[in-house]
Amino acid sequence: MKIAIHGRNFSDQVKPFIQSMFDELARGQFEIQLSEGYRSYLDSSGISHHSRQTYSSYRDLFDADFAFSLGGDGTLLEALTHVGPRLIPIVGINIGRVGFLTTISPETPQSFSKLLQALNTGDFRVDERTLICLESDQDLFDGVPFGLNDVTITKTETSSMITVHTYVNGEFLNSYWADGLIISTATGSTGYSLSCGGPLLMPYNTSFIVTPISPHNLNVRPIVIPDSSHLSFEVESRSNTFLVSVDSRFRTVDVSTRLAVRKEKFPARLVKMSDDNFLNTLRSKLNWGWDIRN
Repeated sequence: MKIAIHGRNFSDQVKPFIQSMFDELARGQFEIQLSEGYRSYLDSSGISHHSRQTYSSYRDLFDADFAFSLGGDGTLLEALTHVGPRLIPIVGINIGRVGFLTTISPETPQSFSKLLQALNTGDFRVDERTLICLESDQDLFDGVPFGLNDVTITKTETSSMITVHTYVNGEFLNSYWADGLIISTATGSTGYSLSCGGPLLMPYNTSFIVTPISPHNLNVRPIVIPDSSHLSFEVESRSNTFLVSVDSRFRTVDVSTRLAVRKEKFPARLVKMSDDNFLNTLRSKLNWGWDIRN
């Protein structure tokens, strides 16, 4: 089995798990390819591994059976940009915090062994999730304009609110006077959009959510539209600049920049264990039904 691995910095408490994971991969004679940045961090952290192969983008990623992401949701979003259109299933191993998108959490020393066994026997499923794509008259994100959670248009740190004139399939929707606007996928409904009052959607829902950030008009509310829609934007700002982001990546751009959003042509493929259930995840991560008196 061939596995590509990407991760972020980890604490001393997690280090024994990371080392045991690489030891088990070595015993199983898995062929490993590490992202260049993670390889450097592992070497500086004293983690021993048997990988001699590295990659910098999906263009030099080998023909992996799975891509492992070691961290939280942010790390998985980075791993997604590495996989790109290669459609390699991503296994999220949560050594971060919330971990909405991840596959397992290393709660016991046996959790990783169980994961490898499930991958070998096929005791898992692959969820296909809609990606969102930013279109622009400039290459803002180095040829990787897609994301799993959302695209946002926001004011710069020092500017006053901006106006985002928004069109759906060429038809005028609204002029949002606000700190910004979030265009979220169903998967991203549990992220930034949720914190700004957006609704939760089941991850297979074929919709985008348009959520204003601190709108000037309090009667402006989030709206759900089909993800087959093409959204375009014109931005006004007193500073003549604004921020645009795709997931956790952002750029400062001029108001003359033309922007649009659509569904990406290919999906993300996330590995889930057979007993994984989105509703259980919601209750667990959002503490639904939790009461200190119980």
